[in-house]
Amino acid sequence: MAGEEFKAKPKRRGMAAQTRLIISGLAVSTIFIVFVAWFADYSINNNMMNAYRSFAQIIAKTLAIEGVEVTKELPELSKYDALKTNSLSVLESNDDISFITFKDSKSNIIYSSKDDLSDKASKSRIQSVSSPMEVKNGNQKVNVGSVEIALTGTAVDNVTKTTRTSIALVFILAWLVIAGIVYMNSSIITRELRKLHQGVKKISSGEFGYMIDDKDVDNEVKELYSAFNDMSERLSRYNEQTIESLTFERNKLESVLMSIVNGVVVCDNHDKVIMVNNYAKKLLEVEEKDIVNTQIQDFCDSTGEFCFADKIAKFKDTPIDDDGSPINFTIEIDQRILKCLISPMFTRSNAYVGYIIIIIDITKEHEMDQLRTNFISNVSHELRTPVTVLRSYIDTLYNFGNDFDFNTQREFIGVMNQEIIRLNRMVNDILDFSRYEAQNLHLEKTKQDIVEIIEDAVNQVQVLAKEHDLTISIMKEPDLPEIPLNVDSISRAFMNILSNAIKYSPDGKRIKIRAERSRDGEYVEVSVEDQGPGISEKDQKRVFDRFYRVENATHSVKGTGLGLHLVKVTIEKHHNGQVFVNSKEGEGSTFGFRLPINPPEEEREEYVPKNQLPAESEA
Repeated sequence: MAGEEFKAKPKRRGMAAQTRLIISGLAVSTIFIVFVAWFADYSINNNMMNAYRSFAQIIAKTLAIEGVEVTKELPELSKYDALKTNSLSVLESNDDISFITFKDSKSNIIYSSKDDLSDKASKSRIQSVSSPMEVKNGNQKVNVGSVEIALTGTAVDNVTKTTRTSIALVFILAWLVIAGIVYMNSSIITRELRKLHQGVKKISSGEFGYMIDDKDVDNEVKELYSAFNDMSERLSRYNEQTIESLTFERNKLESVLMSIVNGVVVCDNHDKVIMVNNYAKKLLEVEEKDIVNTQIQDFCDSTGEFCFADKIAKFKDTPIDDDGSPINFTIEIDQRILKCLISPMFTRSNAYVGYIIIIIDITKEHEMDQLRTNFISNVSHELRTPVTVLRSYIDTLYNFGNDFDFNTQREFIGVMNQEIIRLNRMVNDILDFSRYEAQNLHLEKTKQDIVEIIEDAVNQVQVLAKEHDLTISIMKEPDLPEIPLNVDSISRAFMNILSNAIKYSPDGKRIKIRAERSRDGEYVEVSVEDQGPGISEKDQKRVFDRFYRVENATHSVKGTGLGLHLVKVTIEKHHNGQVFVNSKEGEGSTFGFRLPINPPEEEREEYVPKNQLPAESEA
């Protein structure tokens, strides 16, 4: 029927060749034994009949002689009785004689036992035998009559039955012995073959090294067992070497895969994930059991979207013999930007077996690109503003300077001076960033009193503080130890922190500066506390990053985003110190740093004299 499925019937297992051979041998043996038994019975029975006839002939002759002797001197009337008496005597003493008949020379019956023992005469099975009755008359024998007898065959029947029974028993026993021998031999061979079959099954199931016991077996089978055991041992050694080699290669591959600093996901040609390294699990935020043996297209990102499905489809639609460049794309998982590259995998025979997805965390690079873009934009804007102001004021003074009074000219020059200071500060920040980021830079340090640096910086910003009606107070712990530091770099770092406090403090507020020992006594701690808008916890984690600027409604002051980063580099990289920030939105911020009192000795690869440091910007 169309559309109907047909199940193939299982083939019947045919009889084993060995079983067919055994059955055939038993059948032939049985036929041969039956034939031999029948032939033996036939020969014995035929010989018995011939012997029985000879026996009947002898008895007939004996009765003929006895009949002559019994009747030779008797009158004719007495012969009947004498023959009857003798015949009955013989018949009663012998069951094999069926009847006896005496005849005269003219074949007239003188006496017959059939008349007296008719029931016995009816049992005759053997053809009757006759013998002449003769008397000597001189040198001649004269025939005076004959004797005829018939045998019942009882002795023949008994002998035949006994013979047949004996032959049957003998041949049955012979058949049983032959069948037993065949069965035992077959069982032994079958048992030996079964052991060999079991050994072959063990080998086929991978149990290499399995040995067969070859005790009490024939030499031929023993040789076969020895060959099998030798083969099993060789397979075991080869398997161990192969497994060790494969295990080593796999472990080496996995070790290389796991040690790759990028994420690696290996998929077969059915898109099933077969291997994933630790870094990929970390980037994808997934456990191995949740991704291995699953379809890569089913993986969802943090937003619940199938981030690989479209890209895998595009990859599979691309001809393999194309330019071979990997397909790259980006995905986002928990605010982490991941760059993915898909490349096909081929065997040595150039057969396609799947593909590899390389996952690279480019979050920082992405952020740095954005920061660089913002930095360039901010720097361009920041540089353009003072340059525009300077050009405008200079152009005005150049063309119309004679029309202005002294105070107006002085005011113009003051504005131009402030813009030049602003421009100088930005250029210094950029130069410091380039210089302080150098790996082999080491600054000359001398033991200095940190309080003097703080007081100098405060004096420099007093004019700016008065413009915003800000009060700056210094609280210093007495007897602070002198610490090794580079005066110019520390002065610039502290000035950056103090300038930020002035920028973001509302008019009329207070700025507190503290200089004290840290709680563990190992550091001198300097902090600047303002009453500005404060910074969120999220921004506090990144406020010291390069190019990073807090952009919101309250932090609208423009800048390069390098000031606090330069503070961090100066304190931590070049002075083995620590920077910190404590802030709460709407309640102000505290920025500061700790400098070690007894820093470890440093190997100075490059010495930068004091006069080569950038000029300090004016407050």
